[in-house]
Amino acid sequence: MNYIEKYNEWINFEKLDSYLKEELFNIKNDEKEIEDRFHKSLSFGTAGLRGILGAGTNRMNVFTVRQATQGLAEYVKKAKKEKKGVVIAYDSRNFSPEFALESALVLCANNIKTYLFDALRPTPELSFAVRHLGCFSGIVITASHNPSKYNGYKVYGEDGAQLAPEGAEIVTNEIQNIDLLTGPLMITEKEALEKGLLTYIGEDVDKVYLENVFSRRVNKNVIENLPDDFSVIYTPFHGSGNVLVQKILAMSGLKNLIVVKEQEAPDGNFPTVKSPNPEDKEGFNIAIELAKKHNTDLIIGTDPDCDRVGIVVKNSDGEYVTLTGNQTGALLTDYILSQHAEKGTMPQNGVVIKTVVTTEMIRAITKYYGVEMMEVLTGFKFIGEKIKEFEKTNSNSYIFGFEESYGYLSGTYARDKDAVVASMLIVEMAAYYSAKNMTLFDAIEALYKKYGYYLEGVVNIFEEGIDGPERIASMINKFRENCPTQIADLKVDAIRDYKTGVITYSDKTTAPTNMPINNMLYLELDNSNGWIAIRPSGTEPKLKLYFGYTHKDKESSKETLSKLMEETMKIIKS
Repeated sequence: MNYIEKYNEWINFEKLDSYLKEELFNIKNDEKEIEDRFHKSLSFGTAGLRGILGAGTNRMNVFTVRQATQGLAEYVKKAKKEKKGVVIAYDSRNFSPEFALESALVLCANNIKTYLFDALRPTPELSFAVRHLGCFSGIVITASHNPSKYNGYKVYGEDGAQLAPEGAEIVTNEIQNIDLLTGPLMITEKEALEKGLLTYIGEDVDKVYLENVFSRRVNKNVIENLPDDFSVIYTPFHGSGNVLVQKILAMSGLKNLIVVKEQEAPDGNFPTVKSPNPEDKEGFNIAIELAKKHNTDLIIGTDPDCDRVGIVVKNSDGEYVTLTGNQTGALLTDYILSQHAEKGTMPQNGVVIKTVVTTEMIRAITKYYGVEMMEVLTGFKFIGEKIKEFEKTNSNSYIFGFEESYGYLSGTYARDKDAVVASMLIVEMAAYYSAKNMTLFDAIEALYKKYGYYLEGVVNIFEEGIDGPERIASMINKFRENCPTQIADLKVDAIRDYKTGVITYSDKTTAPTNMPINNMLYLELDNSNGWIAIRPSGTEPKLKLYFGYTHKDKESSKETLSKLMEETMKIIKS
């Protein structure tokens, strides 16, 4: 069936919601738009679905959500885990509550026990709830930090981490056998409740989750001992973090938390920001103006599903600057390890985990404290897999893990990045340094002086439209086939091609990457002082390029990094 035939099938479907039918009617003369919506189905990757809201097979809507859930239901039934059930959470995005309920009703129609949060909750609490409730799987309706036109559907496994590739493959195969419009089973909410298949959950789970988060404090009284005039500004960016972040900071003893009122209420349109992404300083504009009035040194912002956190600090010139995910992660790593070392509480066989594209400063920090560092592919599910492995083998103790894209996890109560625990630890860390008359800006400068100026940069190349994925693939393949031996006067010492699983050194010898297959290139430069990584995004239509360089001199590091980025972009776009 071609895209026009699919369009006609949808617009003539009797049970199509009126708003979706009107949407399709309004594009009846726009063949390009029809093609974009119907030329393919929204793909179910290892993390689930993510796409633009609207009518069509290539859009997020009640039908794509029901189909995915029916596929998950078949997976649950084949595993004979109906009684263990599935737990569902959702964030503040448009249609998130509706998609969550639709998912629950499909599961209940398949006689699968279902737990549904009674209001929006952070994604990490869903990860926690899977194991806390003893469920076989979990669903969270979110598109993380994507623009407001997106929503998504993430599936979690029994271990609380995002669904493993094996499980995702089973669900994908099941989805392909389900008619999108008529295949999923359905039941009413009333019937689901009467049969005892649907249970609403809320504050009881919050309580235990927050207790676990609270247990991750490093210095238990340092926040309580802050002077009353020490303030922190917090913005949830209209998302799901507001209630629990405020609660955990109050539990920690913070007396003066100022919440950005304009961004406090949940709103899937995110009206005060261009994008609800804590990586972008633009979203902090209102908070920065508020900080100037209160002379606040620290601003914290969490994304819509509260799994990522960004911070703004005051520099030595009194200007407000954002810290990158790498900088915040390096500060947290050094703070946590330094305190364990001081107190003699360093876990035996302790491990810090970072992703391949995350700052190399972590290697220097862990070496200083005599702690092992492990590296995994991009995506927090790989950190979750390591935690699961440690539990099975009892070989290592997980201390901390993070990725450069503003995701952090301390502890193993959850198996995904958690902005609630990260917010608590960031405030605690700020309090610790405040007692030493230092801001977090002072603290990152101290790390640079101690370990070297590890500087990083990221460039995103967006390629939207039907042929976007093809253009992205062409760019990385062209670089792969014509990989330079030198960039910005830096020798390419080795090329790690995670697609082939082979490392090729400059002397033409090879070695295995010992990593899962992934379409990513990584270039080691200048005796490990520099690096470049190139990979397509797994959630947005873009090619991501990561850069890093370190030197004992700040200006030399900045200059070389800038040159490295500039020359690489010329190669990519040539």
